[in-house]
Amino acid sequence: MLKTIAAFDRIGEENAFAVLARAQALAAQGRDIINLGIGQPDFRTPDHISEAAIKAIRDGHHGYTAATGILPLREAVAADLAKRFKVTVSPDEVMIMPGGKPTMFMSILMFGEAGAEIMYPDPGFPIYRSMIEFTGAKPIPIPIREENGFAFSAEETLKLITDKTRLIIINSPANPTGGVTPKTEVDKFVAGLEKWPNVAVMSDEIYDQMTYDGEQHVCLLGYPSIRDRLILLNGWSKTYAMTGWRLGYAVAPKNLIDAMDLLVLNTFTCTAEFTQVAAIEALQDSTNAVDAMVAEYRKRRDLFVSRLNTIPGFRCRTPDGAFYAWVNIEDTGLPAEEVARVLLEEAGVAGTAGAAFGPAGKNYLRFSLVSARNLLEDALERIERVSTRWRATVSR
Repeated sequence: MLKTIAAFDRIGEENAFAVLARAQALAAQGRDIINLGIGQPDFRTPDHISEAAIKAIRDGHHGYTAATGILPLREAVAADLAKRFKVTVSPDEVMIMPGGKPTMFMSILMFGEAGAEIMYPDPGFPIYRSMIEFTGAKPIPIPIREENGFAFSAEETLKLITDKTRLIIINSPANPTGGVTPKTEVDKFVAGLEKWPNVAVMSDEIYDQMTYDGEQHVCLLGYPSIRDRLILLNGWSKTYAMTGWRLGYAVAPKNLIDAMDLLVLNTFTCTAEFTQVAAIEALQDSTNAVDAMVAEYRKRRDLFVSRLNTIPGFRCRTPDGAFYAWVNIEDTGLPAEEVARVLLEEAGVAGTAGAAFGPAGKNYLRFSLVSARNLLEDALERIERVSTRWRATVSR
């Protein structure tokens, strides 16, 4: 068997897809499975967006584009950011990507090498650490604590910076925790970065329109002092129920966009043109589809968290953003992996054991609230039935 280079031995995976595969295998055997393991909206892509893509294909928009993406879409992204956050972005600072992961990969690849340190949230999206290790850089976890509402601590984060730090990755609203970092904390973080002018920041804001209960997302583009070293990650997958379309974007200084341009030309060439045309239609949101979906996610959150907190062994803080429930299962007395196994194999409810998101997640499970409320109610009833496994432990 041919041997790949050592870097491939360091690549991890996104465990939610392993959970999906196991859930699908059980379903293929005739089992009734409710899959709360993967963060894929159950909504259809709004029809006006799909129709825009179909029309684009019929109108001949199916060829190569510039590596950075079509200018009308980059202009639309800049206009959307200006409208929502009162920031000025040049279309030349925007690059259209096939999803969010290319921005992660390129950001880490541009700054990661042996001897460098890259900071990332723990628990956090597993691809952060996987790609850091792939480059040979040293991953430095930023603790994301329940007692802080799963917001990152500016003070704790700044103390982790060293002369070897090249990149800091932050994520708010956050996957898997649903934490939203408040402006006061972001202000402290940005002010502290003044001491470290050579440290880049990648801000993953893919859930920026999914906040609840008055929480406001803070866009890092609103901080001029770090604009020359900030990479913003965003896209259409979660907000517009377009996961399979593979559409995302990066905003970065022109010199970093030029570096990304080279990586794109050496890998996937460009993002599909007709999807880019549809993305323009999505940003206009003429049917207010985003507001309707976010309102439904909030109802699902309220239903799921309130009921789950009545089941012995489970403790879940109400998430301020995204569409996940990050559940503390320490009181069950069982490892999270075993709780996840029991829920899937015996109750037919798929969730993801928290260690998949980093060592700090070892006592947690993540449930994606992307199923209809009747399915969530069914899942909760199933979870309660199998909770007899650990109720005696909890009562002691």
